[in-house]
Amino acid sequence: MVKSTVRFPEEVLDAAEELVERGLFTNRSEFQRFAVECVLEQINEEYEPAMLDYDELYDEVFPEEGPGGEEPEEGSMDDEFIQTAARVRQLAMRGDVETATELLDSRYSPADPRALLLEDLLAEYRE
Repeated sequence: MVKSTVRFPEEVLDAAEELVERGLFTNRSEFQRFAVECVLEQINEEYEPAMLDYDELYDEVFPEEGPGGEEPEEGSMDDEFIQTAARVRQLAMRGDVETATELLDSRYSPADPRALLLEDLLAEYRE
């Protein structure tokens, strides 16, 4: 495995730690690996998660989606995420990081893998 250091807002790590304490993940590293794998799988049809026991963990995290996380219908969560990501990026590129952050916070909880990805995107514009 390759080591990568990523900075997260404190609220994001607190939310991840809460999931660890509830027993959903064994530690924050497992949560972060899962979050990245989950987002990659959602946005790239050809991506195959490499994480051990990913499917079982996915079913625990998203029980309402059933086995294997079936393809969402047109106009569902994937489309919403792409639209949100595009708007967050657009706002950030225009220097309005605060509004981009508010949009992100209004759409996703800090522990949501999609929020982690978008927070990482915004980090580039905060520096």
